[in-house]
Amino acid sequence: MAADIITRVPFQGATVAPGRRVTLHFSLLLEDGREVDSTRRGKPVSCVIGDGSLPPGFEAVILGLSAGDDGQYPVAAEAAFGERNEANLRWYARAQFGDMALEEGLVVSFAEPGGEVPGVVAVLEDERVQVDFNHPLAGRNLVFDVSIISVSDHSSAADHRPAESTS
Repeated sequence: MAADIITRVPFQGATVAPGRRVTLHFSLLLEDGREVDSTRRGKPVSCVIGDGSLPPGFEAVILGLSAGDDGQYPVAAEAAFGERNEANLRWYARAQFGDMALEEGLVVSFAEPGGEVPGVVAVLEDERVQVDFNHPLAGRNLVFDVSIISVSDHSSAADHRPAESTS
């Protein structure tokens, strides 16, 4: 007798809600329509709502949607990647960068106790360099263009059933 194989199947009619696994395609657009990120030319993203994978503002606009739903939803800066924080602009002596070829816009990695942290060279002066540690999209209102592919209840056995045996 073949062993039952457990497979995950989507809830019929399930809607996006906290604790549910959602598979989606998305594009992030600036207010003028320019695309800054997208999964649409690759694999979709799968995450559990509320696990921190998506910023709260992106989760909020898809709550209640179901597989097959899609749309474009405005997300305010503070709900997306936050407002720009002037405290995240830091000055360093240019000598700290050694012979690195610096230019504005260059992303530089800084070793921190928790791992590497990226910063963007914002201002170059003769003796010092200003580095911006804000998220590149901080302070930007965005449009979340999303297509919900599937929704499943990942937290219970209710979305599992034995696969049909082929023997």
